[in-house]
Amino acid sequence: QVQLAESGGGLVQAGGSLRLSCAASGRTFSTYAMSWFRQAPRKEREFVATISKSGDYTYYIDSVKGRFTISRDNAKNTLYLQMNSLKPEDTAVYYCAATNDRIGIPVEGDYDYWGQGTQVTVSS
Repeated sequence: QVQLAESGGGLVQAGGSLRLSCAASGRTFSTYAMSWFRQAPRKEREFVATISKSGDYTYYIDSVKGRFTISRDNAKNTLYLQMNSLKPEDTAVYYCAATNDRIGIPVEGDYDYWGQGTQVTVSS
């Protein structure tokens, strides 16, 4: 069993930055590939980025590439999402998710554990 808890969301102006954290407890964090998803109002949940168990592989959707950076600290059992140059269309609830697979994929059903989400609001 793994418990995930996101933090770091908030209200920021367009062009600003936020860093989200996802603290993991329970089984060994480093045995899971990790991903970030987001869900905007009235939209389906969307895959954002993934990182491999060791952190040596990352992947981003095109709309955040060059602006967002996913990283992890296995010693601290924590996943991060550094978000720069934020846009109003980044407004969403952001979720971290863990999978036993070698890498994360953009399919919600592939993930074993989810956090409760943290709200990110970007004003124009």
